[in-house]
Amino acid sequence: MESRAQLITSSKSRKISIKVIPGHFATNHSHINKYIDMTSVKCGYSMALEAARSLAERFAYTTPVDTIICMDGCEMIGGFLASELSRNGVGGLNKNAEISVISPEYNTNGQMIFRDNLQPMIWNKNTLLLVASATTGKSINRSLECIQYYGGNTVGICALFSAIDSMAGIPIENIFDKNDLPDYLTYAPKDCPECKRKVRIDAIVNSFGYSKF
Repeated sequence: MESRAQLITSSKSRKISIKVIPGHFATNHSHINKYIDMTSVKCGYSMALEAARSLAERFAYTTPVDTIICMDGCEMIGGFLASELSRNGVGGLNKNAEISVISPEYNTNGQMIFRDNLQPMIWNKNTLLLVASATTGKSINRSLECIQYYGGNTVGICALFSAIDSMAGIPIENIFDKNDLPDYLTYAPKDCPECKRKVRIDAIVNSFGYSKF
């Protein structure tokens, strides 16, 4: 499977690249024809910093941010993003701000929760949601509902890759989009053409990685 990997460079920053593997993959909500490997962006110092700088430019002068909520293992990028926003120059809304960076956990029912010690970082705070990928939008919508439940105000959404432009009326800022992967396709499992042709699934995937069959 890995031998089919292609290297894709972001049109928004030539310093950021990801691996894309064509095939037949299943996520929690859909089937997709390409697995996007974001390991180098989420875990590598240089690209994580560059991704944070690219995203910070979109919010520095327009959006006050109190808390960055990181999903899908994006904590390194979230930390760099907080740093870039808070050290922004004259006119930056978040200059010298103490921006919190937190992640949810999940209870036994799979529901997102924040413990009591983290809840003050959400209640009445301007929150920025950072995710690895946005394909169907279902995971983002669940995150937005969770933030609202804890009294947060979501002022922006960032995704390393996004196949959709917005969710709940909030634009999704991204590093990679469908222009970078024009042949990226996603289907409801019942509508997947590969399944109808009885093509085996290569791997179960999510934003953390993949598990091959």
